[in-house]
Order: sequence, then C-alpha cells, then structure tokens
Amino acid sequence: MNQVYITASSAFLPNAPVDNSHIESVLGQVGPRPSRAKRIVLKSNGIESRHYAIDSIAGVPTHSNAKMTAAAVTALFDHGAVQTAALICGTSTPDQTMPNHAVMVHGELGVPIREVLATSGICLSGLTALKYAYLGVKAGEYATAVATGSDLPSPLLRAESFASESEVRLLELEKHRELAFEKDFLRWMLSDGAGALLLEPRPRPQRLALRIDWIDLFSAADVLPTCMYAGAQEHQGQIVGWMQLDARARMANSVMAIKQNVRLLNENVVRACFESPLRDLITRRNLVQGPIDWFLPHMSSMYFAPALAAVVKVLALPIAEAAWFTNLCRYGNTGAASIYIMLDELLRSGRLRPEQTILCMVPESGRFSSGFMHLTVRQG
Repeated sequence: MNQVYITASSAFLPNAPVDNSHIESVLGQVGPRPSRAKRIVLKSNGIESRHYAIDSIAGVPTHSNAKMTAAAVTALFDHGAVQTAALICGTSTPDQTMPNHAVMVHGELGVPIREVLATSGICLSGLTALKYAYLGVKAGEYATAVATGSDLPSPLLRAESFASESEVRLLELEKHRELAFEKDFLRWMLSDGAGALLLEPRPRPQRLALRIDWIDLFSAADVLPTCMYAGAQEHQGQIVGWMQLDARARMANSVMAIKQNVRLLNENVVRACFESPLRDLITRRNLVQGPIDWFLPHMSSMYFAPALAAVVKVLALPIAEAAWFTNLCRYGNTGAASIYIMLDELLRSGRLRPEQTILCMVPESGRFSSGFMHLTVRQG
C-alpha cells in the first residue's frame, strides 16, 4: 500500500465578506419584520462574517456550486492546467438532483479526468470524498486524486426560498413559535464556500505535505432520529422525503428550506459525534499517546466549544488549548467545505513544522454521524 500525502490545498470563498449587520440585506428579510432569532443565534455562534455567492447590490447569484468547486480545483495547480486521475466531490447542496455534482464540476473544468465520483450527505460529505480519494491513492488505483468539499446553502436561505408571507404569520403564532425558530435558525449559521486537496503518493520536493495516517467515519443513525433535513417535511414525528410527498407539498417553497431540530442537536451532538467516537479511537488508534499538535474541529457554532473542551479533558486527550485551530468566526459554517478551508489556511499560515500531528473532526447533525482524520506534517 502507498503512503498518501496532501501535497496542495486551496479554498474559494465567493465575493466580499458579509458582516452580521448586512445579512438580511443580502439574503432578504422574511416577513414584515426583521428576524427575532438573528440576535440570539449570532450571539451564541460567535460568527462575525461570512461569504455568499450573491451580488450584494443586485441580489442575484454570482456562482453555482459547481463553479465554486471548479475554481477551488483549478487553484491547486500552479501552472493552471488541472491534471489528475480522479476527482471526488462532496457536497450537501448540489445545484441539481441529477446529474451528480462531481460530473458538473468536471464539466466546468473541461479537462480529461478518468474517474469522477460524488459523495452525498451534509458536513461529512467533504470528508467522505477525501476518504474515497485517499483509499484510491493508497491502493494504487490513482497516481493522483483531487478531493473537494463545497456547499452553497444561500439559495435555500434567501427570503423568497424560505417561506411565504402567510406562512411567516402562521409560524409567529404561539403554538408554532418553536417551529419558526428551527426554520430561521440556520439562516444565521450557514455560508458558501469550496475547498480542494490534491493527494499524491509522495511529498513534493522542498515543500511541506500532510501525510494522511487514517480517516475513520462513524454513524449513530441506528439510535438517534433525523435532526437536520431539506427536501422533506416532518409528519407525525417522521421525516417524509420529497419523493413521498404529494404534488402540492412538493411545490411548496418550505419543503426545500433547510430545517434543524435545535433541541435534538444540543442534547446529542457532543455525545454522539464527539465523545462516543473518540472513546473508540482512543482504543483503536491510541490517541492518548500523543501529543496532538493541532486540533481542527469543524463546529457549526462556538456555543459547542466549551462542551468539546470538557470532553477533551475528561478523556485525557493530549490537546493543549493552544492547539485548537478554527476560522468559524470569519467564514461561518461552510458545511462540507469547512475542513478543507481550515486545512488550507493552516498550511499557508507558516506555523506548521515537520513531524507535527493534526487531528481533524467533522460532525454532521443530519442523522448524527462524524468523521476523524489524523495527519502528520512531512517535509518533501
């Protein structure tokens, strides 16, 4: 089996950053008055700016998901010509249900690539794409592979896609207030972006590379219900998918809105997506041997940071406070792209040293799953 190295990274963040005071002017205001949830959610999540693939003046889209992803892939190659044996793309927000996201990215690139594949999911889809690419290079199937993570939630967060005015008035009634918050919550959390990583079986001369030691994935779908969803409706406690809805329900804007059961998230995400998998990894991967020089947790909100820190302490993981690295406050929750954007920034920061170790964590609240990746910095 080959060793596998991340030899190049890139990130694409569309347009100028949007600060908290301008979110509704870009996404649009839902209903007759500004959001009641906005101030509460932003104070909790710690996000100060984010990027949208929307022209802030004209209010029209500037990029598709495929175009953002293609821009990230092109930026991997110094000479500008994309050359890879495989392209593996993960996203939760493809531009269409068919054909798959990866072939649309391939079409944007317009260069020969032998094998092209897409992975679906939510935040974890970026890491599942990376694992597929990693296994392909490790097994010798690919001489090189490009993995991407991207998300474009802004079309689903815009006012016209979110809800009709009559629905807003209905949701503001006392008995529907909790549902209204669940639908409004994610407007202040999610943002657009794409990232790409180039995988090769050896480092490049005179350059730092990240050796992928392992990538492990976990699912808690057998014990926990659906928490975050789109293209579906909740009916009598069950999530009913778009294809099972009647024609009138399928046409409703609210079916496509992204929804989050905030209470279910807060009660379960740390235990199911962090603590339980880490207990397994401590045994199988000997994580406590350490040290872990860098810890890159994908967090949807800084609200969860104290709980994650408490688990690190309880499990006696060798992660110092100074080892934490996140850019959530500047870029928001870019979903499947988040871990790519963090790795790209860390690689370009000048702070990495040969033989340092990196632990990456990606949770997903869709039906509670998570992934962990261990890297070692190597000098080419």
